[in-house]
Amino acid sequence: MGGRSAEREVSFMSGQGVLNALRSQGVDAHAFDPSERDLSELKREAFSCCFIALHGRFGEDGTVQGALELLGIPYTGSGVMASSIAIDKTMTKRVWIAENIPTPAYKLVLRDQIEQLDLDELISQLGLPLIVKPASEGSSIGVFKVKSAHELPHALAQAASCDADILCEQFISGDEVTCPVLGQGEKAVALPVIRIVAPQGNYDYQNKYFSNDTQYIVPCGLPEGEEQAIQDVVLKAYRVLGCKGWGRIDVMIDAVTRLPYLLEINTSPGMTGHSLVPMSAKAAGISYEDLCVQLLQSAALEHAVQGGQAL
Repeated sequence: MGGRSAEREVSFMSGQGVLNALRSQGVDAHAFDPSERDLSELKREAFSCCFIALHGRFGEDGTVQGALELLGIPYTGSGVMASSIAIDKTMTKRVWIAENIPTPAYKLVLRDQIEQLDLDELISQLGLPLIVKPASEGSSIGVFKVKSAHELPHALAQAASCDADILCEQFISGDEVTCPVLGQGEKAVALPVIRIVAPQGNYDYQNKYFSNDTQYIVPCGLPEGEEQAIQDVVLKAYRVLGCKGWGRIDVMIDAVTRLPYLLEINTSPGMTGHSLVPMSAKAAGISYEDLCVQLLQSAALEHAVQGGQAL
């Protein structure tokens, strides 16, 4: 837990919840902050596996996963490739589009291209309002809903302060939902969909983690057939990225067409008191403690090693 990303504070909240849950179930679990301790200490102290409760860069992006592969210590969640693709919203979109998975139209803007960017052309391409966000941040950090042309330069500058890659995205007006997934491959299962109703429709960092005004509706109350359709496309999106263990995909449902558009995937979802995977799991009859144990039991290496040879 902890780490060096902009989501360090949230990671501590997630990690403490998981730590308490595992200990309550008799697991000999310990906190480990990789920003304060060298990862080699995991090997030296003979830990058998790692529950990754890190969020964002250096925890959800394949870097710590790669280090644990080299150390030979099994870990929870997706492996190196799936993690590194999923943290990058643009790369995720490219894969999904190639697999005919619906996602909002977008344009990638590089930080050093902002001054030369034709703002009118961007607005013409994506319409207003549009969304501006860092391509590789989570927890709604640096995300702006741009309602008018004069707001766009500020939003781009703020997103650029978080990331060299900026994702400008078509805004889909409608219901905001999220759908967690547990497992791997054909055995992966989608948990109940949660409908999110945030104050003024603004599901930002504050409303995600610290506000009690955001409503989370599960069962989601969507029209018959819509929840199943969302679960089906979410499972496909999870599988084509090669994710495993668990994940959560955020979706917007177009208010007019009722078609779902996938926004992004989280491969190390939050486990705080406001987090959505535990909420969805509870609706499916899985307690927080059992969820943590189940995830820990799924810890694995992508490349098992025996006698010095990769299997």
